[in-house]
Amino acid sequence: MSDAAIPPASSAGRKPDASQVPGRIARRFAELSRSGELGLIAYITAGDPSLAATEKIVLAAAEAGADVIELGVPFSDPLADGPVIQRASERALHSGTTLAGVIDLVRLLRLHTEVPLVLFSYFNPILQMGLEKFAAAVADAGADAVLVTDLIPEEAVEYREVMRAHGLDTVFLAAPTSTDARLALIAECSTGFLYIISRMGVTGTRDALPEDLPALARRVRQFTNLPLAVGFGISQPAHVSVLGGIADAAVVGSALVAEIEKAASPEAAASAVADRIRALKRAAKEGISRRSRDAK
Repeated sequence: MSDAAIPPASSAGRKPDASQVPGRIARRFAELSRSGELGLIAYITAGDPSLAATEKIVLAAAEAGADVIELGVPFSDPLADGPVIQRASERALHSGTTLAGVIDLVRLLRLHTEVPLVLFSYFNPILQMGLEKFAAAVADAGADAVLVTDLIPEEAVEYREVMRAHGLDTVFLAAPTSTDARLALIAECSTGFLYIISRMGVTGTRDALPEDLPALARRVRQFTNLPLAVGFGISQPAHVSVLGGIADAAVVGSALVAEIEKAASPEAAASAVADRIRALKRAAKEGISRRSRDAK
């Protein structure tokens, strides 16, 4: 599915009425649903090894078939991230990447692609910039959503109000340890899609998906009609193939960041990431999601 399938948003990047006008994320998931296809969400650490390199990598990922791209804002103390993304954050910070620079990158990307973009950040950089200033800048640049990995729903009332006033989706995380009451709250706070953490611990590649993942997804589905995206440990085509029967999208991060780390140049990194995404996207198109739809 190409970006051409998604009608362009307003030139300023903001939706005139978020309650009535479907954003890029909603439109992309609607198209995936119609085709019976599992979505692929690609996580890239912005600024690794430079913002100019990230621009090349993101555009290559979108061209290769990534349905949504998460741009990770590098942070000095990324507690939820495994060693691969920790090292990427260190390289990005060393190259001088800032939150303002990542927002400028979004603006540059919008000149070339309509792929949905999610800013993935810890709360401290956003708080330092100021909620209103951040939301206005992100929306004006053309981003679609924000995911703050260390902001819990109970403390996110003002954040949600400000983001949604600027037409930005707010994505929250559900974990295997989340109670039903907490899942209901997470669902109430989320727009765009809901992110399910497949396992406890930090991000990183794994050999197999958790056995209790289908049960967790079924529990989450009781509380929301939003698309469900599963991340943490998704790295192989086999993972993606079976996820179609469980969720609406797979989130792949560490496996892509590792390709960037190994690459000898930004061009090589963009090529390696694109190759990996094409393989994962083939699995998404041919996996259980596609087969179950064709069987109806």
